[in-house]
Formats: sequence, C-alpha cells, structure tokens
Amino acid sequence: MSETKNTKNKFTNICGDAVEYYRIDKDDYLTYQVKRGLRNMDGSGVLAGLTNVSEVHGYVVSESEKSPIHGELSYRGYNINDLTKSFGLDNRFGFEEVTYLLLFGKLPTRQELEDYCKFLAYSRDLPAFFTEDMILKCPSRDIMNKLSRSVLTLYSYDKNPDDCSIENVLKQSIKLLARLPIIAAHAYSTKRHYFDNKSLILHRPKAELSIAENLLRMLSKNKEFTEEDARILDTTLMLHAEHGGGNNSTFTCRVLSSSGTDTYSAIGSAISALKGPRHGGANSQVMKMMDDIQKHVKNWESRDEVYNYLCKIVRKEANDHSGLIYGMGHAVYTLSDPRAIILKENAKKLADRLGYQEEFNLYNLIEELGPQVFKDVKNQSKVICANVDFYSGFVYKMLKIPPEMYTPLFAISRTAGWCAHRMEEIISGGRIIRPAYKSLCRNSREYIPIDERE
Repeated sequence: MSETKNTKNKFTNICGDAVEYYRIDKDDYLTYQVKRGLRNMDGSGVLAGLTNVSEVHGYVVSESEKSPIHGELSYRGYNINDLTKSFGLDNRFGFEEVTYLLLFGKLPTRQELEDYCKFLAYSRDLPAFFTEDMILKCPSRDIMNKLSRSVLTLYSYDKNPDDCSIENVLKQSIKLLARLPIIAAHAYSTKRHYFDNKSLILHRPKAELSIAENLLRMLSKNKEFTEEDARILDTTLMLHAEHGGGNNSTFTCRVLSSSGTDTYSAIGSAISALKGPRHGGANSQVMKMMDDIQKHVKNWESRDEVYNYLCKIVRKEANDHSGLIYGMGHAVYTLSDPRAIILKENAKKLADRLGYQEEFNLYNLIEELGPQVFKDVKNQSKVICANVDFYSGFVYKMLKIPPEMYTPLFAISRTAGWCAHRMEEIISGGRIIRPAYKSLCRNSREYIPIDERE
C-alpha cells in the first residue's frame, strides 16, 4: 500500500514539474501579436471564412469603433423572430422546417415539407441492437459523451460512410437529425437506471409526432406532455439550431470537414466541443449558479441583497469562484441576444401558468443588475446582455426536462447548423484549415544521457 502511495506521489510531482513546460507568458502573446482565441483586441472574432448559412449581428463598426445594437439572428436570410412568430401564427411545429431551410437553403413547399418529415420519420429507427450494444451495455453518467460515442459508432453501420458527395452527406445529416433524439432519450433512461437506481423505461418515437413532441414523450415516464409545452420546446430547438460559423462547435465541425474526414467524425467532434462549460454546457452552469443564489439570498425581491451577492460572485467569493455570472455576456451580441428575448417571453408564459413567478422575477432582476455589477466590481465598460443560456435551463426545468438533458437538447438542435456548415465547407472551402502557431522553443538544449539527468 505504501509503495502504491509513493508511486502516486511521484506521479503528482512529475505532473507539477510538467506544468512549467506548458506555461506561456501572456506578454508573449502581445509581443508576437497573437490573437488569442482567434479574437481581435476589441473582442470580435478574427475573420476566418464566409458563410451563407446564417448571420449573427450584434454591433456596428464605424471609424474603427464598435457601437452596440440590439442583436439580430437570421437563418438563410430569414429573421429568427419572423420564423418563430410565423410558425406560431400557423399553429404548427417549426423545427423540422427550420432544419430543411438550413440544409437545403430555402423554405420548403407544403409537399416538400411533408416528404421531408416522412423521410425523417423513416430514418429514426436505430440499427438492430444499437440501443442494447451501444447504450445499455456501456452506460454513461454524461449524455453528451454518449451522444458523441454513438455518432462515431454509427459510422460502422453506414455502407458508404466516407462518401463526401453532397447527396450522401445530406442523407447522413437527415439520419443524424432523426436519430439523435432517440439516442439521447435512451442514454438518459439508461443513466437514470444504472446510476440513479430508477426503473429502466425506454419509449419508442411515434412517426406522426414532431421532434419536440417525441422528445417530451420519450422523456416522460408516462409518455404524457401538453401541446403547449411541445410548442415551447419546438421554439427552443429552433433558436438553438444555428449560430454562425465562428462558434466553437461549428468551427470544430468546419475544421474537421476541411480535412476531408467523414460526417460522423465531424459531428461527433462538434458534440464534444459543445459539451464544454464555456459553450453549450453553460446552460447547466446557469442552473447551478441559480441554485446557489437561491440558497444564499434570503429575499429574492431585494435589489440590494441580490446585487451584493452578485458582487461576491464576480469577486470570486461565491458560487464556483470563477468570477462569472453565467448566462451574462456574449462574444457578438451587445445590447441584446434575440434568442434570449424569445426564450424570456416563453419563460414568462410557463412561469405564469405553472406558478414560478417568484423565480422568474429573480432571473429578471439578475439580468437587470448583472451589467451594473460587472461595471462596479471590475470597472468594465463592455456592454453585456443575457445570452441564450440564461433562460434556456429555466425553461427546460419548467418543462420537467431533466438537467442531464439540457446540453444534449442543444446538440440535437445544433446538428442542423453543423451539417449545413459541413456541406458549405465541402463545396466552397477548398483548403484544409491550418492556422499558424509561433514557436517559442529555442534549439539550444543539449541532449543529456539518461543516467546523467537530474
């Protein structure tokens, strides 16, 4: 036992020594004019490509100065507000139509949409024994890891997985869109059974239901859901479907696609990128933060008490000591995130109907006070707003969707955007994405024989 402990201590010491060989002085980034995170000095992204898939607009530049504006998001030229409102007025589900728009570049006719939805329904069936072999035999505590692994495994069931023709990639994309909700739902049920000691219940999707309806049906113990809840989830899926080529997961997909690799590798990697707490995993971080705030703030209506606790969070004295108010701020949006505005409207509807008004008011107060807290504590002049992650977890909570599924829902939706960008990269990219890194190594170290090393 003592020998094992000694070995572990030695390994810990070696790891500590190795850290110094990975550390790069922040001043060196300035010296060599390196744009860390592919960001310009003003925080905007380095222009790395062109896209016709969507537009994310959060500020205007005049005479080299950024001016804040209310955010705008459009898919293939259609404003996201117009899309979500139009589907609501027509009293129909819109996520499938949005995925068609992203994949094929245009809004479908009624017949085209009907044929597309039939193909989606036909494509939902997983390969024989896939759930048994891939999910039940190897349960995972994290559904995102299971999604990524499952997507990579689907390569083995494809008769022509490496064919990068547009027709084949489109077929693969639609099958992934159809299958990911089932994989996620089954992975969650399996996790719940093996790690939470709950009964194992697997529901099959119904061909005549939308993706939003099937998700709620499969995640519900009794397969019960309301149409109003399904429409709100449908709106949430539309809002998450696409967000430009520069976000981390989409750029990951484009980088892999530029190498000529297969669809499953590209989408599996995008899912892994989205898992990160600085990206899609932020919605779960918001919920953890809100739990912490609700425990430590006695009067949720007190502006002073909420303000003071937010100050403690930013000073790294509370919550997870990161100094972040999760869900506040965005790389592009300044005055507002259009997705957050739509989600907030739906959150208000749910809160009024289900009795969450007090909690909704707390969210609203934090959204209002957050920018002032950053300004007062960090002397930060940057204009910030609530982003899509701020309200999405709250909406999912009221829809009785388990926390483990928050980020997987994001992945299910964003697959449409990833696949659209993959095809654009295949058709128009033309070159493998390969940025440069300045080496700080100096070829002045002499080889030392192993017995002479200290």
